[in-house]
Amino acid sequence: MNFIADALNLSTSAASRLEERNIIRRAFVKHPFFSDIFEAYRLDKKFGQYEEGTVVLKTVDGLKVVRGFPKIRRILTLDPALKRHFGERIIAVEEKMNGYNVRVIKAGENIYAITRRGILCPYTTEKARKLVNQEFFEEFPDYMLCCEAVGEESPYVPTDLYGIRNLEFFLFDIRKSETNEALDIETKEEIASDFKLKMAPVLSRISSDNVEAVRDIVEELNSKKREGVVFKDIEMRVDPLKYTTSFANCNDLRYAFRYFNEYGRDFMLSRIVREAFQSFEFGETGKELEQRCLRLGSSILLPLIESIREVKGGATICERVRLRFESVETLELFKEHLRLLGIDFRLEVERTEPEVVVVLGRVMRGTTDKITGILRGALWR
Repeated sequence: MNFIADALNLSTSAASRLEERNIIRRAFVKHPFFSDIFEAYRLDKKFGQYEEGTVVLKTVDGLKVVRGFPKIRRILTLDPALKRHFGERIIAVEEKMNGYNVRVIKAGENIYAITRRGILCPYTTEKARKLVNQEFFEEFPDYMLCCEAVGEESPYVPTDLYGIRNLEFFLFDIRKSETNEALDIETKEEIASDFKLKMAPVLSRISSDNVEAVRDIVEELNSKKREGVVFKDIEMRVDPLKYTTSFANCNDLRYAFRYFNEYGRDFMLSRIVREAFQSFEFGETGKELEQRCLRLGSSILLPLIESIREVKGGATICERVRLRFESVETLELFKEHLRLLGIDFRLEVERTEPEVVVVLGRVMRGTTDKITGILRGALWR
């Protein structure tokens, strides 16, 4: 714990207490794949100024602190929330992409990908080394690239909505690793252009009181089955806000009710409440309101009935996704990574040449067992 105490400016005893309370946890599986990193620990909860997901690394370059990505607060109404939060500032309306949050850093000779919870992921790192221009870190060694990893072959949030077969990275922030200080929107765009980094699209720059324009953007994204938007002060001096489309809310509910015993009630209830406020603010009545109600009800009931039928037929509920690796060695390391996360999984190898292609089945044990019990006569409570 000495290096963690040094990095976070704590006493050794204070660092040890964090470990005892499970606030500090191991952040990776030691392996030659992570050749530049000797030790890595993460904060599983917010501690002082440090966000959940903050990582402390002992590397060939010395100690490195990678701050967790700040949580973005959500608004349920555009008016008056935008004006109240941003005041007279100009805001960038950025597309909120449907993937998983990744911080890309460099340590020693290689780059590494860290997920939101602060874990070094071998699968994501392997993809980042192919797709992210490492020359960025030669000019900005103290910064991290905050990206959304998006695509069908995602081990965490698989989606076919963008037509991306494998996995791609979309930059949404550039931040100083140790302080979380973010570069402004214009500078970020210039750097992305210089180093050919794909960006989450900035759809508009508008005043915070132009609610009609924002609503038009949201409705356009909804028609394209997209996730939503993030509102950012173009100078990045005010915290951003996020807002999701009806499609995203219902898509989340469809997923949550498919695996209903794996997700808390707050997860489900919050998305239903979002739908209610959006419908109210958009002034829906008659056919529009009826369609939203039908969409919401279908998102809840149909996937749940599907799960019940599968279990009745003797199946175990699984989320299945196809992944591809550069080598069997990385696949084996990824399996250890999943065990570190406590994920119950099954793996089917489709081929090993010229690349390793597998189907990962994430076993939803809680939902399977709950349905099995109820079908055998168990009570809900």
